[in-house]
Amino acid sequence: MQRGQQVTTGQPLFALDETAEKAAREQIEAALVLSDAELARQEKLFRTGAVATQDLDRARSTRDQDKRRLTQTDWSFEQKKQSAPQSGLVYDTLFRQGEWVAAGKPVVVLLPPQNIKVRAFVPETGVGSIHYGDTAQVTVDGIQNPFVGKVSYISPRAEYTPPIIYSRETRAKLVFMVESVFDPQVAANLHPGQPVDVEFKSK
Repeated sequence: MQRGQQVTTGQPLFALDETAEKAAREQIEAALVLSDAELARQEKLFRTGAVATQDLDRARSTRDQDKRRLTQTDWSFEQKKQSAPQSGLVYDTLFRQGEWVAAGKPVVVLLPPQNIKVRAFVPETGVGSIHYGDTAQVTVDGIQNPFVGKVSYISPRAEYTPPIIYSRETRAKLVFMVESVFDPQVAANLHPGQPVDVEFKSK
């Protein structure tokens, strides 16, 4: 996967080196063939009375252990591959092909549409007229129709205007951050990081 690609649920994202797991699986499969054959032999001998019950039980236990080991190895084998848990944008890839990945480390960062939001910085004089759930109309350069979402968060604290802020007026020194969210189908058309114009409309 490359950064910026869109993926769908279940689409393969990456696979780690499976050499050790393949070798272990082949060993366990060979051991299971032998333990199956030994169990069949012990059952046959038990029916003729040539072996004791404990020998049959020991052969059955060995075969069952090999089956469990194979199941565990299959699980480890599957953990080396990762598919997309949901549709979204490949926001970042943290490793390149051939690099060593430590256990438990993330490899790919996905950004599903429902997690895309627009942040706007509103002057202190205008934040009082904005409420949770209000409509937010977002205009993007190059797209005629605005994206319509709703206000999902209003910062409880004022902050100073960030050094880089995309606004037509920069007179306000004190601003409040307001976040808006969109339906996933709408959000999928928004590009993270792009400057937008936001207009809030009360219910």
